[in-house]
Amino acid sequence: MRLADKVTIITGGGGGMGRVAARMFAAEGARVVVAEFAEAAGQETVDLVRADGGEATFVKVDVSNEGSARGMVDHALTTYGRLDVLYNNAGVMPEADHSVTDTEVDVWDQVMAVNVRGVFLGCKFAIPAMEAAGGGSIINIASFVALLGCSVPQDAYTASKGAILSLTRSLAVQFGPKGIRTNAICPGPVETPLLMDWLLKDEAAKLLRLARNPTGRFGKPEEIVSMALYLASDESRWTNGASLVVDGGISVNYF
Repeated sequence: MRLADKVTIITGGGGGMGRVAARMFAAEGARVVVAEFAEAAGQETVDLVRADGGEATFVKVDVSNEGSARGMVDHALTTYGRLDVLYNNAGVMPEADHSVTDTEVDVWDQVMAVNVRGVFLGCKFAIPAMEAAGGGSIINIASFVALLGCSVPQDAYTASKGAILSLTRSLAVQFGPKGIRTNAICPGPVETPLLMDWLLKDEAAKLLRLARNPTGRFGKPEEIVSMALYLASDESRWTNGASLVVDGGISVNYF
């Protein structure tokens, strides 16, 4: 198994890509901490992992809260005795996030609190635990929108994901010498409830995004998680500071 006994925290593990990640990581031998704010959803993921024959435990977390983030890492250490992988998957993309000219300050702050501060706090407490374990892997979920502008803006979300790429590079340089690799994945539009709920309400936006992708479809969660499996495994032991684009080619298509 590619992740045999690697202890992995997956934030936002109660649904969407996080739930898929929990099941796929456990299937490869990881011991998974499902970190999720919604208790019922998080426990359901744990139940699914266990039904598959994997090992998982649930911890309630608000990734934007320092004490909660510390407790998430403490839970992993108390339960499994070590931490090898932090998968920063939790994120928000509110409908009210538009251009800077018409996005409310509280919407901006909400996005930054979860998408940026949440990654900062997870890393703040996970990195010392990984140092104690002799190394580890941090996987940050960014987005293809961090790499190019958009005429249909979500400026808070876009800025938050750009911040993740910069933080990823800084952590890679700081902690690479200590055996801790930090990498980012930049997904294109993926069929998750977060995106589909929005696009189903806006057929024009959906068709526009499909038309711009050379593959003619949205990505599948497992196609992103497969990249994360690589980054969590020892196969990627010389991959550090990378921003890996998995988007079907949307970011290289010009017309």
